[in-house]
Amino acid sequence: MDEKKLPQIRLSGFTGEWETTKLGDVTERVTRKNSNMESTLPLTISAQHGLVDQISFFNSQVASQNISNYYLLMNGEFAYNKSTSQDYPVGAVKRLDRYDMGVLSTLYILFKPREEVSSDYLVTYFDSDYWHKEIKLRAAEGARNHGLLNISPDDFFDIDINVPKDINEQQAIGILLQRVDVFVSQRRAKLEKLQALRSSMLEKMFPRDGADIPEIRFKGFTEGWKEYSFENITFPAGTRNSDNIQYESYSITNEAGFVPQNEQFSNGGTMKDADKRMYIIVEPNSFTYNPARINVGSIGYQHLDHNVIVSSLYEVFKTTGDCHDRFLWYWFKTKTFRKMIEQLQEGGVRLYFYYDKLCMCSIKMPNIAEQTRIAEYFEKLDELIFVCSKELDKLQSLKKGLLGKMFV
Repeated sequence: MDEKKLPQIRLSGFTGEWETTKLGDVTERVTRKNSNMESTLPLTISAQHGLVDQISFFNSQVASQNISNYYLLMNGEFAYNKSTSQDYPVGAVKRLDRYDMGVLSTLYILFKPREEVSSDYLVTYFDSDYWHKEIKLRAAEGARNHGLLNISPDDFFDIDINVPKDINEQQAIGILLQRVDVFVSQRRAKLEKLQALRSSMLEKMFPRDGADIPEIRFKGFTEGWKEYSFENITFPAGTRNSDNIQYESYSITNEAGFVPQNEQFSNGGTMKDADKRMYIIVEPNSFTYNPARINVGSIGYQHLDHNVIVSSLYEVFKTTGDCHDRFLWYWFKTKTFRKMIEQLQEGGVRLYFYYDKLCMCSIKMPNIAEQTRIAEYFEKLDELIFVCSKELDKLQSLKKGLLGKMFV
């Protein structure tokens, strides 16, 4: 028996070798036109949501005004988009599940499954990359036409696919992987809601331009917020590592914030030097940023319980007792702070932004008790986002692993 015709992971109760067949032997091409304007819903393919209407995806219709010559796709039928991208190196195949019908450009290749193959199996099979090699073999080498693979319908339906001989096994595979998809979608939706809540509350829990109090406050706090000069609530911090102590090296990135240097550079980057006497010691609860690249994302907060070091190019500062450091950390993420930075950038040119220039900013703050409540709220929200993000990563990793091992 050819072991290549058996998947690495198999559902209990199913045995026997899988078979190879042509896609065209188990599916039927669909070429019906929207001649009678049965549908006025132009569709497109989304990486996360499959076939969706263009207005939802693009916030506008990119299809031609006259869609009577478009293909008409019915619920349960499939469409192949030959357009390539990073997520879809050979294009994408998706089934129409969201609507009763919709229309697609004739650049798409449409088809529906025959009785010999499970529709749910095809959904998950085309989520895997097992069919990619077949497409690449048939597409003209290196040929692209405005990002479209040069593959004809005849060549597409000629690709080989491997399927279990038992249609019940096909169906079971499809159902299992689509259940994982449901969990992924639910977790992603929860993460997006949490992120949207965070963005909204960053604007509503800090005063907007000209206001003395925020739109949303915790119960029991009624005093107006007071304006402080940045130089009155912070002070320069950080000392030279003159004793050459081998502290762990850190850096600031827009994406991840305060991160170990070895996570940013595989070779240690500029912090690989054994002699680190020129670097700056950053104590816990300090802020750091690169004055050549300051923006809201590139200010980092040293949240660890031990000292670390950063490049001598960095500016380091701490807060006074009048300002809760985590309250300030979240204020840095507001649009108010972003506007201040933009206004202080002379002529729109990104210049060096040293600590003395940062001191030209002002901030409106409540008493320390309210600052603490606000900081604690966002810390809890960040923790929920972190946990949800990790859960999503695990589910996506599970799906990727199953897709890689449940097919032949």
